[in-house]
Amino acid sequence: MGTGSEPLAGFAVGVTAARRHEELAALLERRGARVVLAPAIRLIPLSDDAELLAATRACLEPPLDHVVVTTGIGFRAWLETADGWGLRDALVARLGASDIVARGPKARGAVRSAGLQERWSPESESCDEVLRHLLEKDLAGARIAVQLYGERLPELTGALRDAGATVIEIPVYRWTRTDDTTPLRRLVGQAVAGTVDAIAFTSAPAVAATLAVAAEDDLEERLLEALRTHVVAACVGPVTARALTDRDVPTVQPERARIGALARAVVADLPRRRARRLEVGGAALELRGHAVVLDGRLRPIAPAPMAILRALARRPGHVVSRAELCGVLPSRLQEAGDAWARPREARPQADEHAVEMAVARLRRGLGRAGIVETVVKRGYRLACDPRPGDVGLGGRVVPGA
Repeated sequence: MGTGSEPLAGFAVGVTAARRHEELAALLERRGARVVLAPAIRLIPLSDDAELLAATRACLEPPLDHVVVTTGIGFRAWLETADGWGLRDALVARLGASDIVARGPKARGAVRSAGLQERWSPESESCDEVLRHLLEKDLAGARIAVQLYGERLPELTGALRDAGATVIEIPVYRWTRTDDTTPLRRLVGQAVAGTVDAIAFTSAPAVAATLAVAAEDDLEERLLEALRTHVVAACVGPVTARALTDRDVPTVQPERARIGALARAVVADLPRRRARRLEVGGAALELRGHAVVLDGRLRPIAPAPMAILRALARRPGHVVSRAELCGVLPSRLQEAGDAWARPREARPQADEHAVEMAVARLRRGLGRAGIVETVVKRGYRLACDPRPGDVGLGGRVVPGA
């Protein structure tokens, strides 16, 4: 058991990233988090793709008025692939004679490392801002190359075509669902079950893939509700977050769209949203995702005992009946995040013996007597004064062992 001084100790964070997931996981684990790796997508380079070759040759035909560089990795891959075709020097020369728009610092860095210079870059790293900038120009008859980043951008390219431009789409790579969706399905189940506290997204395709997997298991609405209530959705930027914000899901976003900044945003926001502090039995008790901090020590708590503790903490000092506690206990499958296709009312409910066993496990996990009290013939309560407005407890109180 640790001291609980790490800000994310006791919390579980899902990581859906395909690229650099080791880096993000290490940053979160360094601050105490338990990381659940569940890659949602994988990157497929298109170095041998005929469409990319045709698009590259189209860019070499003058004139090329504007170039939109959306990602650093995509721009570098484009130049490397062109080099394999013997077209790099001609392509760099053509790009250098055009008006280059770089979407964000990574794209700017890739452009400059190629010996080129962007003419403009948005502050927000948003394609919407890129579009507004271009639409301020007379685009009638203009030829514009748009480097895609894993998927088509119909809102951007369609608006440019409507303004009279000829758009050349550069499909450097594409995203596709990961081959093995089992980890992602389990993560979705854990989010619905409440055994994961946050999910980190580093790309819009990862969000789309996660929602698609949830929909296939009839869990999309329940996942969205979990993200609206008890699971923090951490997104690297507004483009990544859009599919969630459009569905009324609040998101946590860093000021800069960087992996390190995303980790810092989770560190700053997750404890504020998900930690609960109480004075119980003369001690300071802090509830975290899957652990508590008691007497300054982090004590991991299994899902079933934690479900009991959270139910008691919702009404500190107030008795909660065994019958009511039966309804909050997860099954073994639910604890693992599996078999969540059936709604709660269709699943068999735990009995009072299961509640008693969970309470016993909770007391052992807390490692301190007097936190959870038994109210004879009534149920259980936390050993603290009831809040104003609570009804009388009644019954004989037996302090927990």
